[in-house]
Amino acid sequence: MTTRPAPIATGAEVALVALGGGVGGVLRWGAGQLVAGPWTTCAVNALGCLLIGVLMAAGPRPKVRLLLGTGALGGFTTFSGYAVDVVRTTDLAHLLLTPLTGLAAAALGLALTRRLRGPAGGAP
Repeated sequence: MTTRPAPIATGAEVALVALGGGVGGVLRWGAGQLVAGPWTTCAVNALGCLLIGVLMAAGPRPKVRLLLGTGALGGFTTFSGYAVDVVRTTDLAHLLLTPLTGLAAAALGLALTRRLRGPAGGAP
């Protein structure tokens, strides 16, 4: 008797990522419409990384993580936009600060959420 391998993702999981990604992408586009320029990409990525850090520490259920983390925040942040901005502007500060800011923001979001939740995930 042969068994079929489990699917990598269910249709519902794909839909959650797509829905979140659509919302995140529209929000990123909107930020670029409000304030154009490479530093907008840096700010969007930093905010997205901060929120991903919060989400990681909050430890949501897998489907919430798919919707908000992989979908919405994945759609909101953009490495390709950062790469294009660096190539267009050849701005060394932008080249260095965007990834460093993103890493610091993710660490900050993670640390703040853990501190607010306390050691057992509850109130401190």
